[in-house]
Formats: sequence, C-alpha cells, structure tokens
Amino acid sequence: MNYHESSRHAVSDRGYFVAAAICAVVMIAVGICFYVITTRQEERDSKINEFKACMSQEDYQRAIEIYRSVQDDVISKSPEDAAKAENELNMLQQMETIVGERVESICSNIRYERYVPSSSDVEFLEQMQEITSSLVSSKFNDLCEEFLLGTIEKPDIIFIFNQLSPISNFSATAGPLLREIDYIETAKGDVRNAEDAFAQKDYISAVKSYRGVLGQYEGFVHSYSENRIDEIKEVMYEPLINECEHMLERYRYYSAEKVLSDMAEIFPEDDIINNALLEATSHTMETTEYKGHIPVLCVRDLICDTYTAFQRPQSGSDNDYYITVNEFRAILEELYANDYVLVDALAYAGMESDTYMVEQPLTIPVGKKPLIIMIDNLTYGMATVGDGVCSRLTLNDKGEVLSEYVTSDGEVRSGRDYEAVGILDGFVANHPDFSFDGVKGVIAVSGFESVFGYVISRSEADYRLKTSESMGLDPVSYSDDEIASNCKTVTNIAAALKDGGWQFASNTYAFFNSAKKENLESIKKDTEQWLTEVGSLLGDVCMISYPNGNYIPGSDERAEYLKTKGFRVYFGTGTDPYTTYGYNYLYYDRIMVSSWTLARYDFRAFFDKTKIADPARSSDGKGSSGETTG
Repeated sequence: MNYHESSRHAVSDRGYFVAAAICAVVMIAVGICFYVITTRQEERDSKINEFKACMSQEDYQRAIEIYRSVQDDVISKSPEDAAKAENELNMLQQMETIVGERVESICSNIRYERYVPSSSDVEFLEQMQEITSSLVSSKFNDLCEEFLLGTIEKPDIIFIFNQLSPISNFSATAGPLLREIDYIETAKGDVRNAEDAFAQKDYISAVKSYRGVLGQYEGFVHSYSENRIDEIKEVMYEPLINECEHMLERYRYYSAEKVLSDMAEIFPEDDIINNALLEATSHTMETTEYKGHIPVLCVRDLICDTYTAFQRPQSGSDNDYYITVNEFRAILEELYANDYVLVDALAYAGMESDTYMVEQPLTIPVGKKPLIIMIDNLTYGMATVGDGVCSRLTLNDKGEVLSEYVTSDGEVRSGRDYEAVGILDGFVANHPDFSFDGVKGVIAVSGFESVFGYVISRSEADYRLKTSESMGLDPVSYSDDEIASNCKTVTNIAAALKDGGWQFASNTYAFFNSAKKENLESIKKDTEQWLTEVGSLLGDVCMISYPNGNYIPGSDERAEYLKTKGFRVYFGTGTDPYTTYGYNYLYYDRIMVSSWTLARYDFRAFFDKTKIADPARSSDGKGSSGETTG
C-alpha cells in the first residue's frame, strides 16, 4: 500500500516537473520571439531614421546605399525564406514612399506653378534614380493618359516633359512619349467617345470604339486602348450577361440577340454567351421595315364573372362597354392565326429631339402584320361594382401581376386569367412570336377615383366617398398611411408591368367626356394633377389616350401645351386603322372592341366575330353547372 502511494506521488511529481518545463520552454520561446521582434523593429527604425537623415542632409549616395543593402537582403533570401523578408520589404516600401513624396512635390510644382527644378532637385532625382526612374516614368505615362482624356492641356504637358526629360535617364521614357504628343492629340476625340460610352454603361459601344482606335494608332495610344478594352471587358461581363438573361425571360429575343451577338464577338470562346445566343436566335425571324397604318385594338375591363354581369337587373347597359375573358382569349387566337404581331407604340416615333418628331420605319418579322393592343381606363372605379369585372390588380410573390374580383357571394378570387393583362401575358408566354421583342400593350390610366383599384391621393379618397354615398353604399374612408401604402403598391405594380412589356398612357385625370370641349386652363389643371398624382407613380409617360376618342388637334394650343409636358403620342377613336404624323406628334386611331362595337362594326380584317362570341351572353351567364365562366 505504501508502495503504491509513493508511486502515485512520484508520478505526480514528474507531471509537475514536465508542466513546469513546458511553461519554461514557452516563456523562453516567447522571450526569444519578443527579443527578435524588438530587435528587428529597432533595426528597421534605425535604418529608416538613418535613411531619412541622409535624405534631409542631401547625402543621396549614402541613402541609396542603405536602400541597396536592404534590397540585397531581400534578394539573397531563398524562396523558402521569403516570408522572413517582410521586415525588409516594409523598409523598402517606407523608403520608396519618402522618395515618392518628394517626386510628387516636384512634379506638382512643375505642373501647377510652372516651377523649374533647382539644382538640388536635379541632384536628388539623379542620385536616387533607382527609385525615381520608375516613379517619374510612371508619371510620364499618367500625364499622357491625362492628355489623351483631355484633363491636361498640351502646353502644360510639354512644359513638364521639357523640365524632367533632360534629367538622368528619364529621357529614355520621356523622349518617345514626347514625340507622340501630336499623335496622342489626334486620338483624343475617338478616345473621348469611347469613354463617354463607358461612363453611360454602353460597354459594347465603348469596346467597339476602342477597337477602332487600335486599328488607327500605334505606340502609347494603342497600348492604352488595349488596356482599357481589358478593363471594360472585366466590368461589362456580369451585368450584360444578367441583362441578356432577363431579356430572354421576358421574350425580348431580338434585343437579346443583338447584345449577345456583340458579346460573342468580344468573348468568342464563352459557352454561356454562345448558348444564350443560340436560345435567342431560335426565337427570332428575318425582319423587314414597315410603313403604313398600325391598327390599335382597344378593350376595357374584361367581364370575368359572367353570372354577376348578365344577371344584373340593368344588364345590357354597362355591359355594352365590355367583352368577356373568353371573348378576349378567342380574339387573341384569331389575331395570332391571322399573322398579327404586337409592336411597340413608340417605335414609330423618333423622339430624340424635344422640338420635333422624326418619322421612322417600324421593324417587324417578315410575313407579319403590326398591331397595338390597348386597355382603356384600367383604374377600377366603384361604378363598375356589379358589372362582373375585377376590382384591382395585385402582385404575387413571383412578381407577377394578378387581377382580383369579388363574386356575387362575396368570395375574393385572384389570378392571371381574369383580366387582359394576365391573359395576354400568358398568351405571349405560350406564343412568343405573337410579340415582337416582348412587347405587350398600352395601359391607359385616369386618376379621378383610383389607380389599378387603389386610392392614391386625398382627392381620390374624397371622390370615392361621394361615389359610395351616391350609390347607397357604406361610406369608405382612407387614412394617410393607407394612401401612402397604396402609392407604394401602385409603384410596384407599374414597375412589374413595364418590366413585362407593358407601357402606359394618360386617360386624363378626370377621364373627360370630351377633352376637345375643355378650355386650356382646364387641360392644364387636369394634366398637372395627373402628372403629380398618377404619373409620379408610373414613371415617364409620353402617350395620351383621349377618353371617348374626342381628341384635341395637334396644332391646337392645348395640344401644344401637352407637348411641353412630354405628351407627344395621341390616341383618338375610329373604326379603321389610322396613323399619321403631325408637327412634333404621332396620332393613332384606336378601334374599340366591346359588345356594342362587335354587334355593329366589321372586324373581319382581325378576327371572325362568329368564332369569338361567348355563349354566356345568351345563357344568362350560366354554364351547365351554373358557375361563372371566368
């Protein structure tokens, strides 16, 4: 027993001594490290201070000797000991910084003060040439770059070169560059164009411009252009790839093909670009220029609840304005079968100038006929309650625009198939060639009661309150917070619509019965209110769809006022396609498609009326099960 006890004490003592030994070794190691670090720090400080003293005393020979000795220490170390050279490299950097500050001071004085270097400056630059040569050479290149970009004048750069080039071996760099000054000057315009394109993020134009410079110039300009192309390529790749992928997702195949073709030339071996280009070209066709009238087919809200619409006591009055969702789908099928293609309403108008409009041809696929679809007054006022139409637009978590309506039983239904927006979006998704470059249509919006079903101003809230009271409905009110929230919602919906290929037009704020009969002051007041309350949420809008087709002639002083507010594309109403240019404006007639016009007008150029009539109209809105058609 005692033996075991002694043994345990012996083991314990040994553990203590081992631990103590380890601690001692660690402390010694820490001490050695501290000593080494301190010693090296003192050594570095000593050499740096000596270097500074030599520079201050203009003992440049000794200063360069110190620099060389440290440099030799770095060079003498093997690759395995490269990490140990950190102290020496830090010293070299500090010395180069000290010299660089004086070089910068001399060059700055020469440039901005027309300073002529003193003998002391010259001696410094020559004696310290192992450091100053690279610094001044870099300065020469920077100055030539500035001259090329137009940030320094020719006399100034020549003066700087003349002061520095005779010193030491600076002439080896300065001489050739000085001889290129005139050559560089001739390239300034082309380089500026390339840089302007780059600043505007028109990367492809920037690369093309620089490639043009490469073909014309040699020497400094050529080298600079090569470097800039490499830099631009580095910047442009990711954003343009993302942009093209987004175009393809939005069926903008023609735009994507154009960008990707240029990208494939710049990045010829890139598989991502080549695969995306293949996808784009597989959905494009040969195009041609079109000049002539462009038909505009215009619908209002669609009847999505035929039971509610056609069972109303006053059925046959308001319903005359609308067609059903099934009729709209059938019309799209007919239009597609008859080779129509949706086009941009603004593509016909060259509006680069604010003071005049240029007539420009429309590009469409060969064998296709152009068409514009418009949705009129997509605001959802209370007057449509009971008409079987939607009550507002919404967004789902995918960013898709949905439409919402309330059934006669009070059930809220939301989806993509209850309004022209979602139906046309879905049709283009299934038939991308029905749209030229992802175009959908034009949505005209008034503002007196709501926008997309949302009250977005105090004046709208007041109007809706009066409307609800006049209709015998429960009064409605909106807080300032609700109105602010509605504004954000409308802004988000508008952004999603524009991203999906839709455009906007003003329907005038008050949805005038006849804008033609309104005086100038009335037009001004209405326009300012629309721009302030509605246009501010939709973004830039340059089109106006006159309610009921009662348009103001383009030469009228009221139209001239509208042009000053950016409205230069006008829509009236007619029974046939009609497009014309006026002084600084473009005019379209829109053909209204409604129950009333379908019964009276000839639409055979677009569709067969016998194929689009909804059976619900003659069956009181009930199918065999009595459910709504929509």
